Amino acid sequence: MAKRYWLFKSEPDCFSIDHLKAADNSTASWDGVRNYQARNMLRDEISVNDEVFFYYSSSDPLGISGVCSVSKGGYPDHTGWDINGQHYDPKASPDNPIWYMVDVSFVKKFPRVISLAELKGMPGLEDMVVTQRGSRLSIQPVRPEEWEIILQYAKKLK
Repeated sequence: MAKRYWLFKSEPDCFSIDHLKAADNSTASWDGVRNYQARNMLRDEISVNDEVFFYYSSSDPLGISGVCSVSKGGYPDHTGWDINGQHYDPKASPDNPIWYMVDVSFVKKFPRVISLAELKGMPGLEDMVVTQRGSRLSIQPVRPEEWEIILQYAKKLK
């Protein structure tokens, strides 16, 4: 299966790229996704070695903070049946997991966040999911050519 590229959104005060880097082996579960379309991507499409832009939502600025890679493919998100957890879903259980997650590993942090405004101004990213008006999905596909445009831009950051 060919490598694919993704953008995962996280609120940096909840889980940032620095949290990921500081985790054991710089690896953590990407849990708590509670949208069926995003769940289906986590369960059915995202694979080991796929690469991910780590995107900050609900922050100033909104944007891409770095890169991580998928180190474990989709598996049941146990936080769904943790009655004391913030991602609890009373319909979820080990026999009916409903929600899925993947594990991601830190690859690199950019010198600064590449803002959404910058992304919207880059030639070649006009059709990128995150640059579209009303795009709120927390897991999004990224086309290979979009991936390369952003990586080339990130190399020039100071």
